[in-house]
Amino acid sequence: MLPVINLNLIEFGIIAILVILLIIFIIFKFGKLIIGLILNSILGLIAIYLVNTIFDLGILYNLITIIIVAIFGLPAVLVIIILKLIGISI
Repeated sequence: MLPVINLNLIEFGIIAILVILLIIFIIFKFGKLIIGLILNSILGLIAIYLVNTIFDLGILYNLITIIIVAIFGLPAVLVIIILKLIGISI
């Protein structure tokens, strides 16, 4: 048999506020991560587009390129450019 927990209104309110604060904290942390990935993706794709336009390298816009750039940012763009220059296409 499960124990019965009796909470009065004040205790229930405190627990509810703590749960809401925990949920807000988790959303803020994951939201910050998602926004960072989106910004990295956008900046990386803009950089790849500019490099393709200016130097006509022919770097492809595919899912692998977008994921790599989203996770690692502009340094990944530099690595992709170097790989393309030495003949390795992603």
